Parts: sequence; C-alpha cells; structure tokens
Amino acid sequence: MRLINLIIINAMKLRRIHLMLLLTGLIISFYALPYDGPDKSSDAKASINWKETTYDFGQIKQDIPVTAEFEFENTSLVPLIINSVRATCGCTVANYPKEPVQPGKSAMISVRYNAKNPGHFTKTVFVSSNAGEGDTQLVITGEVVK
Repeated sequence: MRLINLIIINAMKLRRIHLMLLLTGLIISFYALPYDGPDKSSDAKASINWKETTYDFGQIKQDIPVTAEFEFENTSLVPLIINSVRATCGCTVANYPKEPVQPGKSAMISVRYNAKNPGHFTKTVFVSSNAGEGDTQLVITGEVVK
C-alpha cells in the first residue's frame, strides 16, 4: 500500500514538473519571436500632390452646368483615402474616388458648377483625407453671362 502511495505521489510530482517545463518552454518561445517594433502603418500619413488646386472657367453661359477636374497623385508609400469632399454651397457638387488611391497612382476629383445666377463667382471645395498636409481647398472661379 505504501508503495502505491509513493508511486502516485511521484506521478503527481512528475505531472507538475512536466507542466512547469511546458509553460517555461512556451514563455521562452514567445520571447524568442522576432519583433520589428510597433506597427507604423496605422500612424503613417499619405501624401497628396495636386496638379492644380484652382480652376478658372472664364465666361460661361447661364443655365449650362460646367465641370472642372482636379488631378492628384498619391506620392506616399501608404494608400491615400479621401474621407470627404464638401462644397461651400448647393450649386457645386463634387465627385471623388471612394476607394483608396494606391501609392504612385493618380485620380481625379470632378467639381460641377450649376451656372444659374449671372455674375462673377468663386466657390471652394474642401477635401479631407489621410494626407499629412491636412485638408485641401479646391477653388473654382468664373463669370456667368446671359
């Protein structure tokens, strides 16, 4: 009976030793994994390079809508995301890429002006993106004639 108790006690000690060795091995394996530092991709800012940020329509006829296209390039190493494009009034509507613009690629934002009222006009469109330069202002100008 005493022999059986010794065998059981030794078996329990061996299980504890095996468990401790297993845990120690797992901890050592975890710390042996390569570490490249924090993930910087979430902190990386895109960079946007505009071909032009202003467009002058000159004289345009009343009641005939006109469109200006603003070309830009993603000059960074991360995708450029256009978050929003907001016009200063309801007479101006902008269309922009909804998908990220990949590094080195170009895209366009088109701005359509509804030429209802005669006279000179200057309209601003604000472009919000993940670019480090901050928001961009696109400006269209011109004169609506009858």
